[in-house]
Amino acid sequence: MESYLLQTENLCKKFGGQCAVNNISLALKRNSIYGLLGPNGAGKSTTLKLITGLLHPTSGKIIYDGHSWSRKDLKDIGSLIESPALYGNLTAVENLKVHTKLLHLPDSRIQEVLEIVDMQTTGKKRSAQFSMGMKQRLGIAIALLNHPKLLILDEPTNGLDPLGIQELRELIRSFPTKGITVILSSHILSEVEQIADHIGIISNGILGYQDKIQHGDDLEELFMKVVVGNKKEVKDYD
Repeated sequence: MESYLLQTENLCKKFGGQCAVNNISLALKRNSIYGLLGPNGAGKSTTLKLITGLLHPTSGKIIYDGHSWSRKDLKDIGSLIESPALYGNLTAVENLKVHTKLLHLPDSRIQEVLEIVDMQTTGKKRSAQFSMGMKQRLGIAIALLNHPKLLILDEPTNGLDPLGIQELRELIRSFPTKGITVILSSHILSEVEQIADHIGIISNGILGYQDKIQHGDDLEELFMKVVVGNKKEVKDYD
């Protein structure tokens, strides 16, 4: 029997009369990487915000580690939604120290997460001077402070150069070996194909496909089939 850390059951989110997330049922296997694929505006970020509690679902359920999700579960969840919220006038260590104080964590955790993301040598450099890749890695370091079981990353490679993408890819791939389950969103098929163990394809708020990645399959063809099919389903529903 599969061991799932996170599942959603018929998860819905409406804004006014518009359904941004429509009966989505995700299944995240423990200690794996799940890639949530979809075009811009498909409902990826909304889904991740529902899982982190930033938004309240209109209907449906979120099951975390075998029980109904509650805000207490946030102690086991780390997230980087959209751009990392950094204090530009502070160093990497100082940014992390702000969060260890808020989370009542020992300062020793700062060096631990800096080593994980390979940023232990930034010294007195302020985060405003960091490259986009360094900012993303610092954002992930902040998300790792509380020893999360689940790490949620929203379009983590956006704006990165090829080197930054490669470094971040290798970092993300290392997390399951540390007991961290990852769900990340992206609209870049090739990137998810190299990182994820399982994928879900969402379009117009509908999850049209979910399965283990089968290497050798034409992911672009599958993606387009789901996106076009979901458009037709929404049109027929209307």
